[in-house]
Amino acid sequence: MDWFLIFVSVAVVWLASLCKILHSSFYPDQSSFLNNNNNNAGSIQKKNVLFVIAHPDDESMFFSPTINHLTSRGHNIHILCMSTGNADGIGDVRKEELYKASVILKVPLQQVTTIDHPDFQDGFGKVWNSGKLSKIVEKKILAHAIDMIITFDNYGVSGHCNHRDVHQGVRRFTLDTSEKDIEAWELVSSNIVRKYSGPIDIWLSFWTLKGEMHCLVNEHPLRSYAAMSQHLSQWLYVCQHFEEDQQMSKGSSSMVYFKSYI
Repeated sequence: MDWFLIFVSVAVVWLASLCKILHSSFYPDQSSFLNNNNNNAGSIQKKNVLFVIAHPDDESMFFSPTINHLTSRGHNIHILCMSTGNADGIGDVRKEELYKASVILKVPLQQVTTIDHPDFQDGFGKVWNSGKLSKIVEKKILAHAIDMIITFDNYGVSGHCNHRDVHQGVRRFTLDTSEKDIEAWELVSSNIVRKYSGPIDIWLSFWTLKGEMHCLVNEHPLRSYAAMSQHLSQWLYVCQHFEEDQQMSKGSSSMVYFKSYI
C-alpha cells in the first residue's frame, strides 16, 4: 500500500506539472513573452525576432524549440551568428551546415548572417570585445527593424566563453541603446538535476528564477532533431565529447525557459 501511495503521488505531481507547463506555454500572461501589450488587439502582433548566437549549431542545439514556437506563429526570424566556428579549420563547412539547418527551421537564408571577423574567432580563451559585438548587433537591428532579441544568459547554457561573450555584448547593447522599445530575452541555463527532472522542473524554475519568465514547449521535436542532424561535423564531435552530448540533449528537450534580459 505504501508503494502504491508513493506511485500515485508521483503520478499526480507529474500530471500537475505537465498541466502547468502546457498552461504557461499556451495561455501566457498578457504582459509576457511575445504577447501584445495593446489590450485592444485581438491577436498577437507579428514581430521581427533576432537570435544572436556564437557558433553554427547553436541555433539547433539550444534555440530550435523557441524558433519552432515563433515560426509556427508567423513571427519573422533572423539569425546573427558571431563566428563561423572555425576552431578546427572547418568554418566554411560549418557555415553551410548552418544554412541547411535554417532551411529546416523555416528561417529564410537571406535572414541568416554569419560573421567571419578576426576579433570573433571560435575557441576557448578567445575573448570577444563586447563593444564591437554591441555595434554589430545594433547595425543588424536597425537594418531589419528588429523588435526582439533572444540570446544566451550569463552562463551560456554550456559555459562556453564565446556564449558568455555574446551575452555580454547583447547586454551592453541593451544598456547603451536609445531604442527602448526592443525586448531582450535570455535562454536560462539549468543544472543537470533540473535538466533531467522532466515536467517537475517547472516548479523549480518558478521558485528559483527571479524576474519575468516564460516557458515554451517544443511543439516540433522532430524538426529540432532534423536541424541538428545537418551539423554532421559536430555530431562527430558530440560522439567524442560527453559534455557536448549533454548539451545536445538540452537543445532537443521538450521545454525551454526564457527570462527578461535586464
